Amino acid sequence: MTMETHRPLERRPIAARKLAVSRRAAQWLADRGASPDGISLAGLGFGIAAGALLGATAVLPQPWARLAWLLAAGAIQLRLIANLLDGMVAVEGKRSSRVGELYNEVPDRISDAATLIGLGYAAGGSPTCGYLAACAALFTAYVRAAGRVAGAPQDYSGPMAKQQRMFIATIVSLYSGLAPMDWQPAWGTDGRWGLAVAALLVICIGCLVTAARRLVRAARRLSEGGAP
Repeated sequence: MTMETHRPLERRPIAARKLAVSRRAAQWLADRGASPDGISLAGLGFGIAAGALLGATAVLPQPWARLAWLLAAGAIQLRLIANLLDGMVAVEGKRSSRVGELYNEVPDRISDAATLIGLGYAAGGSPTCGYLAACAALFTAYVRAAGRVAGAPQDYSGPMAKQQRMFIATIVSLYSGLAPMDWQPAWGTDGRWGLAVAALLVICIGCLVTAARRLVRAARRLSEGGAP
């Protein structure tokens, strides 16, 4: 009886995957028996931590709030690094599996929701916008997954894919943590809405455009026979 080799789903195109430092880091982890699923769970931890730190900026006094913003930016980037390395370690260590696909996808969705909801509760944010952005992000992932199940190739196109969402969240965090208070924008009653609300609205609109674009592309591919 021959063993069927698992072929992982198409991976998200990430330019950093080609960098020598990324390859060395993945090889170093693979040589030491690091678990790709464990790296995925570490990324989940960083995503949840980012959300908690963002939410804390609304209740912490200065300068602790500024520190929370900066730590949140770091946590977001560590989550993305984990997302990069888990797949690379799976390939380098020849440890890809069907279960690994779940570890690759499910923590990502939770991390996205945690970070965006946390940004909604952050200083200058709006919980409603945070939840809407989280739902919009989940919907873009759902459209991609639905297209894949129907037989279309994985579609990671933007303009508001995961990297773009997290880029915006990182920029907002860095700016809010470093810019003088006089440079912080404020709108609404008592100036309670700030840069976080603007970022979440951009993410919401961008995610809806992304979902529509992916849906159209999937329908076109399926009508053509689903060929990549």
